[in-house]
Amino acid sequence: MVVALKLGFFCSSAGCFCAVNSRVPKFNIPICLSFKMSSKRLRFSSPASATENSDEASIIKRGILEDDPAIIDKMTLQEIKTKLRSIGVPAKGAKPELVSALKSCIKSQIDGEGSSPLLCQTISEQKPTNVRENSKRKAKRSSESDHVQIENDVSDVSVDKTTKRRVKQSSVSSVNIKSEQELVTESTKTEGEKSIQSRKRISSRISTAKTDTRVNADLPIVEPWTVLAHKKPQKGWTAYNPKSMRRPPIAADTPHMKLMSWNVNGLRALLKLESSPAFFQLAQRESFDVLCLQETKLQEKDVDVIRRSLLEGYDNSYWTCSVSKLGYSGTAIISRIKPLSVRYGLGISDHDSEGRLVTVEYDNFYLLCGYVPNSGDGLRRLSYRITEWDPSLSNYMKDLERSKPVILTGDLNCAHQEIDIYNPAGNKRSAGFTDEERKSFETNFLEKGFVDTFRKQHPDVVGYTYWGYRHGGRKTNKGWRLDYFLASESIADHVHDSYILPDVGGSDHSPIGLILKL
Repeated sequence: MVVALKLGFFCSSAGCFCAVNSRVPKFNIPICLSFKMSSKRLRFSSPASATENSDEASIIKRGILEDDPAIIDKMTLQEIKTKLRSIGVPAKGAKPELVSALKSCIKSQIDGEGSSPLLCQTISEQKPTNVRENSKRKAKRSSESDHVQIENDVSDVSVDKTTKRRVKQSSVSSVNIKSEQELVTESTKTEGEKSIQSRKRISSRISTAKTDTRVNADLPIVEPWTVLAHKKPQKGWTAYNPKSMRRPPIAADTPHMKLMSWNVNGLRALLKLESSPAFFQLAQRESFDVLCLQETKLQEKDVDVIRRSLLEGYDNSYWTCSVSKLGYSGTAIISRIKPLSVRYGLGISDHDSEGRLVTVEYDNFYLLCGYVPNSGDGLRRLSYRITEWDPSLSNYMKDLERSKPVILTGDLNCAHQEIDIYNPAGNKRSAGFTDEERKSFETNFLEKGFVDTFRKQHPDVVGYTYWGYRHGGRKTNKGWRLDYFLASESIADHVHDSYILPDVGGSDHSPIGLILKL
C-alpha cells in the first residue's frame, strides 16, 4: 500500500531529521535521515524493527505538534526563526511573514504537493539541475536496517539490502528546472507471526520557468549592483552590470572625449580615507579627459592646496565654493584639455552663492557641472527648487544652446522614474522623488530637448548612482539614480557610451561616465 509521509523534524548535534508515518498508525515505522554538512550524500535509514513508544512520542511532540498551525501562531519570533533555519528556509523579516512561510512549508509537506522542508532547503540553496530520478526496490523480511543513498545520475537501481542513489549538489543560479523526484522504499515489520510489508512513496515534482538568482541575505554579495533590487520590478527590467553592458572601447583613431562626473560628498574627507587611492586609480583606469565634481565642500582658501596635489596631467581646473555657508556644496571641473571659456554660476545672485555650477566651453559643445539644490528635510526648499532654480537653469542651458550643443552633468537630485529608485511607493514625499520634482525635471529639461543619455541607452535597466549610508543601502543595492548626463538632441546621437561605475567607493555616490564622439 502506498502512503504519504508526514515529516516532523528533530535536530541533534549530528544534525538529524526524523520522519514519522503519522497517517498509518499501525505501521509506526520511523525513518531517520542523517544529514552531514561535510558530505555531499544524504542518508536515509529505515529500521525494520519497531522503535519504542516513548521515542516516537518524543518525535511527534517535537516535530508534528510543533508544526500545528495553532501552535505556530503562539510561538515566539525567535522560536519561529530557529525552526525556519533548522529546515533551511531564510529567517529574515517580520513575524507575520515568517509565520506564513512556516505554515506554507508545513502545508506543502502535509499535502504532498510541494517539496518537504529538506527538499526546500536543497532547492533554495543548491538549485539542482534537470533531474528525473526513479528508484524502486523490493524489501526482504529482515530485522536488519535498510539503507538508502541517493545519487542524481542513477535512474534505476535494485539491490538486496542496499539501494544507492546520489544527489549531486549544484550552485547554478539560473536554470530551467523540470525535475521529478521519487523515492520508493519498502520496509518490513514483524508483528508476532505476521509479516507486514508497507510501501512508502515520497514524490516531489518541481516545474518552473527560468529562475532568478536567489540571494542569501546572511552572506555578503561581492557585486550587489548586479542583483535586481526593486520593490516593484516590472517585466523586462534587469540589473545594471557594467562588465557586460558597457559598450566596447571606441577605436583609438576615432576622435572622442571621455567625460566623468562624481559627487564626492566632501573632497578632503575622500582624500583622507583609506579608499582614497580609488580617486587616483579612477584617473588611471578610465583615462578620462574631463572630471566634474560635486559637493566638494571646500572653502576658497583650500582650493590651491587641493589643486596642486590632486591629479598630474590635468592642468586645467575650475572651482566654485559656497560663500553663504562655508564647507557646503561646491563644484569643480578638472580638465586635461584647456577650454575656450569658463563661467561660474547662472549669473543670478540669488542662485550663485552656494557654488553649484561651473560651465566650460569646448570646440564642439558646452559642458556644465551642476549640483542641483536638494529639497531638504520636510521639503523646505521644494518651492525654491521647482519654481526658481530649475527654470533658471533650463533657460540658461537653452541660451547656450543657441550657439553650441549643451551637456549637463552632475547630481541633479531627482530620480525621474520609478525604475530609478528602489522603493518608489515609500518615497512619494521624500526629497528627490516627489511628483513636483519629477514633473519639474521633465518639464524643464526633457521636454525642452535634453536627452537622458543613460536611459536612452538602457531603457529597461535598473542602475543606481546613490545609496544612503544610514541603512547600508549599497550592500543590498537599495539605491537611487540621481546623477545624469543630459545632452542636447543634436549631440545625443554622438554618444558612444553612457555608463555607471558602481564598484568605485569612497562616497555615497558612484561616478558616471560619457564617451562622446567628436
